Amino acid sequence: MPGIGSLEALQRAVSEFRTADIELSIDSTAQAAARRSLDESGLLLLGETPGVRENPLLARALMTSFGITGLALEWPTELAPAISDFLAGGRLPDHDLLWSGEGRITAGHLAVLQERIRADRLQALTLFDGVSDVGWSRREAAMADRILAARSPESGTLVVAGDAHTPTTPTTLGMPLGARLAEKRRGVREIRIRYGGGDYYNLRTHDFKKRFGFRKQVRLHVEQGQLILDLPAATEAVVPHRVVVAGPAGAVW
Repeated sequence: MPGIGSLEALQRAVSEFRTADIELSIDSTAQAAARRSLDESGLLLLGETPGVRENPLLARALMTSFGITGLALEWPTELAPAISDFLAGGRLPDHDLLWSGEGRITAGHLAVLQERIRADRLQALTLFDGVSDVGWSRREAAMADRILAARSPESGTLVVAGDAHTPTTPTTLGMPLGARLAEKRRGVREIRIRYGGGDYYNLRTHDFKKRFGFRKQVRLHVEQGQLILDLPAATEAVVPHRVVVAGPAGAVW
């Protein structure tokens, strides 16, 4: 099942996840634009739909293609000690914030982090989602500030977040973190993953609307001035998700 509720099952899914290279084709114009974003701002943004198995493989492919050794994830900052312990010792400590089921945290992400550390290709990791109830735009600003305050290697940092957060201009929701970063780091660019179809897991299984005329290859290209990463078919990620069920007299388990 894509949603799993035990630490043992999650650890097993991490160990079974294959981090083999994904065949990513990069058009020359996209190569130049992404490279310029890293050179000018030190950052490159990746907007995803959470809960897709291939998301961490795409992030890894971008890090490999551009020599990026910094990574920032839209994960709760309070998880940093547990993730540090996991990367240092290989065992994942239990933590309540692992189990939201939203799809931002997956077995694949944990496996890729572990692989990058073992390959000595992850010099800085930032978890930048902090609890805030002060409104959407202010929360976005706080997340951007955490990214800007974090250590970034000379090779740059790939910032991965849900695609509502990564636009570098204002949206109908307000000022996303991408726009906040663009105010402080001129030249930063967003790559948006476009899914050709398939499934993802966010609290439950969802389907992507099938896109027709989609190329079969995984490709980073420029379309109408935007950096687009096409993934022809998405599959559900293994997502830590403990479901709380109300029982008699208000009991839960």
